[in-house]
Amino acid sequence: MAASAASAASAASEASAASAASGRNFASTSVPRHLARGAIGLGLIIGSVALVPALGPASLLAAPLALVAFRGCPTCWLVGLAQTVSRGRLERRCADGVCTLTKADPS
Repeated sequence: MAASAASAASAASEASAASAASGRNFASTSVPRHLARGAIGLGLIIGSVALVPALGPASLLAAPLALVAFRGCPTCWLVGLAQTVSRGRLERRCADGVCTLTKADPS
């Protein structure tokens, strides 16, 4: 019984590693486009907070639009920036539940 539980746990960890390998892609088509999305998102967050004294709490309605510009939270935007910069330069390979990051072949 313990062996089957261990094999089930092993299978579950391999499945989660495989799903992480095919994880979400937050990259943009170019670095300038990604930086523009970040500037828009940051501007919306700063603007919504800065305008609270003038417009009241209604100005905070602009903050969720920043999540659209960031494609999630600011951390998602940073992950996307790293993905955009490394696109074509790095390659992730997964085998037996272990993923490695290597330089892509320059072919």
